[in-house]
Amino acid sequence: MSVSALETATVTALVEDAAAAPSMHNAQPWRFRFLRADSAFEVYSDLERAMPRADPTTRGLHLGCAAALFNLRVAIAHAGWATATELLPDPADPRLLAVVRLTSPALAANGVAEDLAPLYPAISHRHTSRQPFTDEAIPQAIKDALSAAALLEGARLLFPDAWHVHTLLDLVHDAEGRDAMDAAASEELRHWTRVGPEAAEAARDGVPEYAFGPRRLYGRAPVRDFAGRGVVPGRAAAAFENAPQLAILGTTSDRPRDWLLAGQAMERVLLQATLDGLATSLTSQALEWPELRWIVRDPQSAMGFVQMVLRLGYGLAGPGTPRRPVDAVLEIA
Repeated sequence: MSVSALETATVTALVEDAAAAPSMHNAQPWRFRFLRADSAFEVYSDLERAMPRADPTTRGLHLGCAAALFNLRVAIAHAGWATATELLPDPADPRLLAVVRLTSPALAANGVAEDLAPLYPAISHRHTSRQPFTDEAIPQAIKDALSAAALLEGARLLFPDAWHVHTLLDLVHDAEGRDAMDAAASEELRHWTRVGPEAAEAARDGVPEYAFGPRRLYGRAPVRDFAGRGVVPGRAAAAFENAPQLAILGTTSDRPRDWLLAGQAMERVLLQATLDGLATSLTSQALEWPELRWIVRDPQSAMGFVQMVLRLGYGLAGPGTPRRPVDAVLEIA
C-alpha cells in the first residue's frame, strides 16, 4: 500500500500501538493528528492531563508523549514504511511535540535504514510490573545492549554501583515520606487511581487496583504503592528484593527537546528489555522533588540530568492497564 493510500483502519491501528506507551500514572497525555495530504502524523501534548503537583514543568508529560512517539515510529516501521521525525517543529505552538512523516521505501531521511521493526512484538507485551523480582543478575551483555539502545535515541543509560543504588533507594524513601505528608500530592495520586471492581472495570486511564501489585511485606524495591494508606480487599502481600537492579536514564541538558529524546530512549530500552525477557517498572518519586532529583545523578558520569530511574529484573510481568479509545486521541484531516 502506498503512503498516499493509507486507510483509516491502518492509521487507527498505528495510533493504537503508539498509545500502548507508558505514562505517569497512566494519564496518557497525548493526542495525534494524521494529515493525509502530507502523509504525516502530528503528536501533541494534552495539557488537560498534566499533573501540576508531581510534574509542574511537564517534564514527565513530555517523557510519556515521547514514549508514544517512539511506539509510533516502531509501528510504522513494522508496517513497512520509514519515517522522518522532526521534534518541536513550531516554536509558536509548544504543544506540538513532533511531526512524523512517512516515506517509502523503508529508508530513513538520511538513507540509512532504521532497525525498529524487530521491536514491534514488545509493544503489546511491555507492561509495568509492580511485582517482586528475583535476585538473578542481569547479564552484562544485556546491560550493554540496553545502554546502546538508549544511545541510539540520544540519551544515556547507566547501571549504578552498589553505593549509588543505596543512595537512590534512600532518596525514593525520602520522596515517599514527603508525598505522604503533602495533601496536594496525595490528592493528585488519588485522582489517577481506580479503586473498586466497578471503577477498575470501567477505567480508560489511570492505574486500576488490579495493577497495584502486592502490598510490601519487606524489601527495598522502589515500587510506588498506588493504594497509599487505603486498604484494597483481597490484596496479597509479598516480599520484594532488597537489592533491586536499577538503571538511570539521562541527558546532558534539561530542555523540552532533551525530554523528548529521553522519552524515546526510555521506551526503546523498555521494549528491548521486554524482548530480552526482563520485567520492568519505572521509578520517578525522587525525580518529582527538585532538591532530590539533583542528588539522584552520578557525579562521576557525564550525565547532567537524570530523566528516569528504571527497575529491571526477572519476575512476573505486570497486567495490561486500560487505554483511552483511539477516537478520543486521534484526528484525521
